[in-house]
Formats: sequence, C-alpha cells, structure tokens
Amino acid sequence: MQLRDLARTRRWIADEERLAAERQRGIEARLAAPDWLVEQGLNGHSLPVYVHAGDCWSTGKNSKGLSQDQARRALAEGTKACPHCRPDTALRTLD
Repeated sequence: MQLRDLARTRRWIADEERLAAERQRGIEARLAAPDWLVEQGLNGHSLPVYVHAGDCWSTGKNSKGLSQDQARRALAEGTKACPHCRPDTALRTLD
C-alpha cells in the first residue's frame, strides 16, 4: 500500500516538474512586446491610422510592431500620433 502511494506521489512530482519546465520554456520563447506600433485601418490595404507606443491601451486589433526608425518615418510621412500615448513626444518628432 505505501509503495503504491509512493509511486503515485513520484509520478505526480514528475508530472508537475514537466509542466513547470514547459511553462518556463513558453515564457522564454515568448516574443518581447514591440516598442512602437502602427495601427492599420479596417482592412489590411488602407493607410495606417495611428502610431502608438508599444504599451498603449488604445491600440486596435490591426496593429503591427515597428522599430523606432520606422515609427519616426511613419509620423514624418503623415500618420497621426495616438492622442493617448503621444509617441510623437516620446520620439521627439513634434511638428
């Protein structure tokens, strides 16, 4: 009886260790959030609507990551800065 309980406990520990290792691999494999985002219009072919800071709460579902240079270029080419996170201020590209 005790040997059966011990075996069950060892299986439980092994399963928990395996799950913890899988969670850790998932955390390590997760991509870092981009520093800057561009929000596309409603369809994928329309012009960009806003440039956002990467942590902005107001980003739309059609957003993709940008580098700092790409964000500056988008602002310079006329894409509006998000009025909530103000990436133009952070990027020092005020008009």
